Amino acid sequence: MRLGILGGTFDPVHRGHLALAHAACDELSLDEVLFLPAGQPWRKAGRIIASNEHRLAMLRRALEGEAAFPVSTLELERPGPSYTADTLEALRDDRPEDELFFLLGEDALMDLPNWARPQRILELAMLAVARRADTSPKALKEADRHLPGLGERVIWLKMSAVAVSATEIRERVRGGQPIGDLALATVEEYIREQGLYRE
Repeated sequence: MRLGILGGTFDPVHRGHLALAHAACDELSLDEVLFLPAGQPWRKAGRIIASNEHRLAMLRRALEGEAAFPVSTLELERPGPSYTADTLEALRDDRPEDELFFLLGEDALMDLPNWARPQRILELAMLAVARRADTSPKALKEADRHLPGLGERVIWLKMSAVAVSATEIRERVRGGQPIGDLALATVEEYIREQGLYRE
């Protein structure tokens, strides 16, 4: 099986996440894209995030009817910080025959040399990357310099950039503004029902 892996805080899940999963499925002929909400995202330590329960509920609502997009609670169930290398190793042990593709945005790719055991990530999965219009070629060269072999493990997706961020959604909710088309209506409804991101 060709398995895509899309990890993230999903606080909240938005249309950009779904667009990335659909583009990777289409372009790389993936059988599934596994959505993996982070338990304790160590790169966001110190930032208040919605509870695991809320983030998982929003993700499940957003993916209703998407048979090729299962949700894994692997990182939510693991104690301590969530490290991508550990997650990929667990998936490799569980699914030794699968070909793994780790999906991420270009901004995350630039930051990859700073992640825990980044070389191990490159060994375990190909990187399927969505471009950002504001990232310079110089930045990628710099990332490759700090993490040798990075460029050889990258597959650039042809998808158009999706101008949406979870931060913008949270700020809109905090300001009493509608989310609009940044997230699915089911996710916006859940945020409203639960009173998330008000403070």
